[in-house]
Amino acid sequence: MVHPNTERLTEYWRAHRRGDAAPRRADVDPMAFHQLLPQVFIVGRSAEGTFPFRLAGGFVSDLHRADLRGRCLLDLWRPADRWQLKSTLEMARRRPEPVVVCADIIVDGAPSLGMEVLIAPLAGPSGDIDRFIGLYQPTAPVARLMGLPARMLAIAAIARDSGEAAPSLRLAAVDGRRIA
Repeated sequence: MVHPNTERLTEYWRAHRRGDAAPRRADVDPMAFHQLLPQVFIVGRSAEGTFPFRLAGGFVSDLHRADLRGRCLLDLWRPADRWQLKSTLEMARRRPEPVVVCADIIVDGAPSLGMEVLIAPLAGPSGDIDRFIGLYQPTAPVARLMGLPARMLAIAAIARDSGEAAPSLRLAAVDGRRIA
């Protein structure tokens, strides 16, 4: 089951889609989900595998302690996960559906923190999918990060079918260190 905020933005996306096509970016009204704006981001697609940030809410920028404009979304993820995320985004362009990535926020000096990252395609004026709207939704109190910036994000699971809940994560940890 996904977080209510993730579901809220997913429902908004679904309500604005045109048949099987993705919603047009011009039809997205940020005021409809203004409470989520600090957690929202927009990435473009300038070429296959290149997804630069166009906008990033305050929470997203603060988590990474950086101005993300122009930076590639894939660069924020663990190198071993970048190919899988790139493939997922390219698939979401071909079959326009939201994707929920269950992720871990990795920081130095504190336990990782779970987060859902919603990524949903948006169509440009030509009808081609040239952007994605996204949401960072922590699934535990952010205070556990002790104010430390995210070093990287790591994929725990991906729910590719928007009709299914993101798979639950089963981990065992001792003193914040994952052991199984």
